[in-house]
Amino acid sequence: MGMTDPVSDMLTRIRNAQLVRKPHVDIPASKLKMSIGKILVEEGYCSEMVVPETDKGERFFQLKLKYYDNRSVIEKVKRISRPGRRHYVSKDELPRVYQGLGISILSTNKGVISGRQAYKLGVGGEVLCTIF
Repeated sequence: MGMTDPVSDMLTRIRNAQLVRKPHVDIPASKLKMSIGKILVEEGYCSEMVVPETDKGERFFQLKLKYYDNRSVIEKVKRISRPGRRHYVSKDELPRVYQGLGISILSTNKGVISGRQAYKLGVGGEVLCTIF
């Protein structure tokens, strides 16, 4: 049986790697997951995203995880829109995560962007996940 929710798999890999204090996590690459990875780096939740050149054809990318005072920078990762239950919001319903301390990641017609960018651009979309 194939994987039904690759984004959920990515978030679980990040969560598990942080629980055991890994310096980085390997994630199978896809355009969507790499976009989410870029947002995590831009918003300061991960230090960098490395796409190693492989000749095997297996596409992976690496997220370098961040820790502060022996605690992981990402405290909570929550999948909002799932394959069985999609969650769409208009520009007026964009979620505020922990009074603006966390971020939401949305898939919009302007691409995969953070909730803050969606607010600035005045667009809604599918809420993929929230991070705090």
